[in-house]
Amino acid sequence: MIRFLEPRWLIAIVPVLAVAGVYVWRQLRRRAYAVKFTNVELLRELVPRGIGPRRHAAAVAMLLSMVIMALGLARPSVDTKEPLERATVILAIDVSLSMQASDVAPSRIEAAKISARDFVKALPDSFNVGLVAFAKSANVLVSPTKDRTAVLQAVQGLQLAEATATGEAVYTSLEAVRSVPTDGASGLPPARIVLLSDGYRTAGRSLEEAANAASEAKVPVSTIAFGTDSGTVKIGNQTQQVPVDRPSLQKLAEVTKGIFYEAATKEELRRVYQDMGSSVGYRTTPREVSQWYIGAALLCALAAAGLSLLWTSRLL
Repeated sequence: MIRFLEPRWLIAIVPVLAVAGVYVWRQLRRRAYAVKFTNVELLRELVPRGIGPRRHAAAVAMLLSMVIMALGLARPSVDTKEPLERATVILAIDVSLSMQASDVAPSRIEAAKISARDFVKALPDSFNVGLVAFAKSANVLVSPTKDRTAVLQAVQGLQLAEATATGEAVYTSLEAVRSVPTDGASGLPPARIVLLSDGYRTAGRSLEEAANAASEAKVPVSTIAFGTDSGTVKIGNQTQQVPVDRPSLQKLAEVTKGIFYEAATKEELRRVYQDMGSSVGYRTTPREVSQWYIGAALLCALAAAGLSLLWTSRLL
């Protein structure tokens, strides 16, 4: 079905109809004048022989070309179904103050950023990727998208804050997965959550609740632990120990059928998404067909010129 992307330009048909009206008026006036012309023999000599009604063909073709060009200005389009891969990976990155510890060079947070960037760059282009940052609460910084640049920029701009709501990070990541458009497909898209953290939860819902929620949604959570047991951070004037809670992160991965890493290379991280499968939806998008109208208008104009030359030896 043809629809117009800029229907306001359909007003261009008005002057074309006006020209058509003038042409019809002139032809009627010419007929009336011919009736009043009493010298029939002289009239036969003045009017070309053998043309008859054909003399209108060139004018009709030219008017038709102008109508088609006017329609072309309104940007005609047809709806097409575009296949869309729905598979989604959510990165959830811990931005609590403990992530500034430097027991992992150059720091836990910088190491997490490097791992996140490498992971995003290695993902298949067809996958959606989203970003969640969590400290005292969890927030979606980038909704699932195929725009890698937006995610990479958001990762680079992460800022640290107090507390660690690891459970909330999982819940928020699940909401981000549910936000992926269905596009005609059924159910949740194939999805994975990759959680980068140094462990100990200090705020929000428990990891046990979060693990059960992810397990019920059939969304595996793979976890990457950053840091060592000897890590420290200076908060105010106090130096605090910030050891890594490996057992909690490992259990979260096990319950949800994800993978637990202590230090993961790009090759190892491929295991996170290599068995994700596919879910293709279809998005309806307009495809502009103005070129069809331009081509048809050109053919009509050429026909008008050709008929005029053939029957009257004039271009128009």
